[in-house]
Amino acid sequence: MTSEEFEYGLQQTDKVIIPVGSIEAHGPHLPLATDLYTIYELCKHAVKEIKVLLAPPLCYGLCRSTHGLPGTISIKGETLKQLILDILSEFYQFGLKKFIVLSGHAGGTHLCYLVDACEEFVREHKEAKCFVASICDLLKEAFLELKITPSDSHAGEWETSLMLYLKPCLVKGEGFEDYPKFPRHWIVSNKKDYWNSGIWGNPTLASTEKGQLLVQRFIYALKSVLETF
Repeated sequence: MTSEEFEYGLQQTDKVIIPVGSIEAHGPHLPLATDLYTIYELCKHAVKEIKVLLAPPLCYGLCRSTHGLPGTISIKGETLKQLILDILSEFYQFGLKKFIVLSGHAGGTHLCYLVDACEEFVREHKEAKCFVASICDLLKEAFLELKITPSDSHAGEWETSLMLYLKPCLVKGEGFEDYPKFPRHWIVSNKKDYWNSGIWGNPTLASTEKGQLLVQRFIYALKSVLETF
């Protein structure tokens, strides 16, 4: 998009989607940037049907559970929050008032910092509205439809299915079923001792067909969100 095309876009909508990914271990079968690829590709499909601007994605996020696994590159929560605040401020100066922050990474701490940034922004900019959600939030009903086990959350059935449909050339094998074994409520620094695969679910159940259905359901869910705006 050129500067002129951006200016034309401002005449069509006051909404912008800001995709947020992460760079972290996703087992031996999925790339480190899986969370980036899934959310950005889903949004690119969605904006073909929805009148809304799509910002370039933010590649890095806060990765707590996979910290220390090879390839995980995490940023601090405060850094993530400030990046989002800066991006929102820059778009706001051009007249955009409605912000949809969508994260391909569903880590709880990561999402809390996204929410905190948007909370602060709407307090300071009374005309602004923000919607913050993870990819899992928008696909919750689709997971039930496909009978995906609730414990499947990372590099497992649904995420591998999305990659098989959106970026099949980047899927290397089918992976294997695995789950982390973190001690409940304890904060441990040696994450690899409790989860060294980067898989949280069963990727062997994944399929291209499931990925296609998930894309369709994502677009439907996003349309519903934007109608409420």
